[in-house]
Amino acid sequence: MNQKIIQYSIMLLLSFTASFAQHPVSIIPQPQEITLQEGKLSFEKVRLQFSNTSLKKYLAKEFKKYDLAQISKKKGVAIVLENDDLQKNPESYRLSISNRGVEIAAGGQAGLFYGIQSLLQIMRENNDSKTLPFCEIVDEPRYGWRRFMVDESRHFVGKQKVKQILDYMAFHKMNVFHWHLTDAQGWRIEIKKYPKLTTIGAKGNETNANAPAQFYSQKDIQEIVKYATERQIQVIPEIDMPGHASAAILAYPENGGGGSEKHPNFTFNPGKEETYTFLQDILTEVAALFPSKYIHIGGDEVSFGNEKWPQLPEVQQLMKKENLKSMLDVEHYFIRRIQKHVKSLGKTMLGWDELAESGVPVNEVALMWWRHDKPEILDQILANKYPIILCPRVPLYLDFKQYESHKNGRTWGGKYATLEGIYEFPESLHRNVDSQQILGVQGNLWTERFSSSNSIDFMIFPRLAAISESGWTKPENKDQASFNKRLATILKLYDQDKLYYFNPFDISQHPEPAGVGATEWQKNHVK
Repeated sequence: MNQKIIQYSIMLLLSFTASFAQHPVSIIPQPQEITLQEGKLSFEKVRLQFSNTSLKKYLAKEFKKYDLAQISKKKGVAIVLENDDLQKNPESYRLSISNRGVEIAAGGQAGLFYGIQSLLQIMRENNDSKTLPFCEIVDEPRYGWRRFMVDESRHFVGKQKVKQILDYMAFHKMNVFHWHLTDAQGWRIEIKKYPKLTTIGAKGNETNANAPAQFYSQKDIQEIVKYATERQIQVIPEIDMPGHASAAILAYPENGGGGSEKHPNFTFNPGKEETYTFLQDILTEVAALFPSKYIHIGGDEVSFGNEKWPQLPEVQQLMKKENLKSMLDVEHYFIRRIQKHVKSLGKTMLGWDELAESGVPVNEVALMWWRHDKPEILDQILANKYPIILCPRVPLYLDFKQYESHKNGRTWGGKYATLEGIYEFPESLHRNVDSQQILGVQGNLWTERFSSSNSIDFMIFPRLAAISESGWTKPENKDQASFNKRLATILKLYDQDKLYYFNPFDISQHPEPAGVGATEWQKNHVK
């Protein structure tokens, strides 16, 4: 075995052993305050003494799913939920387990739900003994957004896997699901006004250009949004533009703006009025499907495929009309025009960090810093007061490998996305990460190399747990040794759900699944 692997395993084992006695209550993300008291609460039956119908149904399903307790109307331990007007943060909560039973008080519906998640973690860990330790937990999140993104375009993930991911986002108190639904490799959302987007654009994936069409119907979208909402998760769709548009252009080539040898048919035509009508129609249907106040429009890597723009007569006319001097000016004109439509729909635009120079008003967009090799972009965004979500490739891209001996994940200059690197984030940036501009953190799973359920699980878990703690827990309460100990307990719960996770304490438990070989998908579609 590689010497570094041996050292890493020993370090984890030692940190696990050293911290075993410190946290008899193993919750991820780590709460802000836990006060342990003498005594235990024994239970076989529980009484749900609250009127919140949605949370009552949710809790009853979880009890039944894991055989945690029988629900009785008259006998058993009382579980009480109540609003606490003194807690100004709607995501804050207070959980008390005592001889009186279980009491959860919160500043809002989300806080009650998160108190339930902490209770469920404790109950599942103690299910064999049917006892709960007396304790008091006072908790609230560090950041308002704790986010996770799944790319559906390169390989289709599917409804059941998405629901499982949402379940574990809820388990770890994460509250935003960024759904990357369109890209060059496939269009994955039904748009009724433009049916060819799915009959043609949804065919193929990263590794098989001839794969049957896979997409979410509008009914599927509504089902998943409802499922997420019940778990206090908002779903933000991403409809990529003006680049990463090959699948849409395959379906409606009249809107194409060309591409490059490596990225053919990559962009929409930013000079055609018909293109704006097409995209505005799409965004209007998308806005009606997602109650979130945000729509993500991509906006990244346009230069990969805009080399034909100078030759397009519509672009030449646009430049003359709007006094645009360069292709970058044309790109920014496109972004500003789309942003105005997003605003007209009652939504706020999200985009990747390339939008920092687009001229979109600071109060009408939020940016996602992803280019870890360009910290000056982060500094520029912060200096210009844009709201920002932190999601740099290293350490928050989960398509990057997480362990030295792994073969299938990406690397960047020898760097990869380790569990420790995620846990040390965002303090490792050595910037003012408590700035009010920073809305939160996000992990991203791009699916070029991962298509099976096992390979997706292996890349997500347990790194999702580390992302959740970096987004929820205040720096003074973060401790790698404590996290490792609690994670060892949480992995047993992953086992119950049959997740094929990477086990950092025993790398032989789940061998790395085979990846998939990337192909030049777009070239297979060029006549």
